[in-house]
Amino acid sequence: MRGNYFLGEKQFCVKEIPLPEVGDCDVLVRVGACGVCGTDVHIYHGSKGSAEVHPPVILGHELAGIAEKVGSAVTGVKPGDHVTVDPNIYCGKCHFCQIGKKQLCENLYAVGVNRDGGFAEFCLVPETQCYQLDREIPLKYGAMTEPLACCIHGIDRVGIRPGNTVCVIGGGAIGLIMVQLAKLSGAARVVLSEPVAMRREIGLKVGADAVLNPLCENLGERLEEILGAPGADVVIECVGTPAAAAQAFEAAAKGAAILLFSVPQPDSTCAVNLEDVFHKELTIAGSIINPDTHGRAVALINSGAVRLEPLITHSFPVDQVEQAILAQESPETIKVIVEP
Repeated sequence: MRGNYFLGEKQFCVKEIPLPEVGDCDVLVRVGACGVCGTDVHIYHGSKGSAEVHPPVILGHELAGIAEKVGSAVTGVKPGDHVTVDPNIYCGKCHFCQIGKKQLCENLYAVGVNRDGGFAEFCLVPETQCYQLDREIPLKYGAMTEPLACCIHGIDRVGIRPGNTVCVIGGGAIGLIMVQLAKLSGAARVVLSEPVAMRREIGLKVGADAVLNPLCENLGERLEEILGAPGADVVIECVGTPAAAAQAFEAAAKGAAILLFSVPQPDSTCAVNLEDVFHKELTIAGSIINPDTHGRAVALINSGAVRLEPLITHSFPVDQVEQAILAQESPETIKVIVEP
């Protein structure tokens, strides 16, 4: 099989390698599609992922495919099943796993981060990480399960209630998923703040009630015009820059909850007006990966409750992973996938 190995900062190499040996509890997945994540972009530039990266390794943690072969002890998956993979494997023994916060696991091990992943023709994963996709679901939609699952965890963290107003900052794939989840959670009005016109247009198509361009419109003033109130009840930041984080505080109404969801650069900082936090009684939350939400994401995809087709804008073959990562950085794309 062919696999595209990450060799270290900004270096990839396609290799022809033997199929991995299938253990008793393993599933060999023929990869149908694997999404390029912002985490892959960070790793490409030399930062760590959700867990420490040790090249050479095949990246790609947003994958779906067809079970090719299963181990002798596997009972929940059979050859020919369409599956999506939860990449995150927890130790179950550390302090955080034992207090119910496994997303903070001190020994996190992840497919496509520090174990060979989906930027290859085949990927070996434990049966425990496989979830069934309905056969009529395109595998490229299945590759969106992991980012959707991460977004669900973020929505859980911020606690949208029916009737809330929501402002989503950033109209990339994550922001456009958040728009849809906010509506599914009962938000009365969802406003998307995004400078790229193409992304604003898609935001309206997938459920945003209004859009604005923060580069040429005053965020606070426009929100008050749209919502009839000074700010949103919930603000979800999906960009990862200090400027976007600052906009999240500007967009927040009194009593608001702010979710800083995006993956920032390791040295990013943002000055916070502490008096605003006090007088507005703001709640500020972070969110990392997808503890116990992958199955819920599969259910949403299988039911057709989220629109994924408008989000997938570009596709590359497995020997062009570097080009796919560079494309994911462009404002002209939304979601880039690799289809081996």
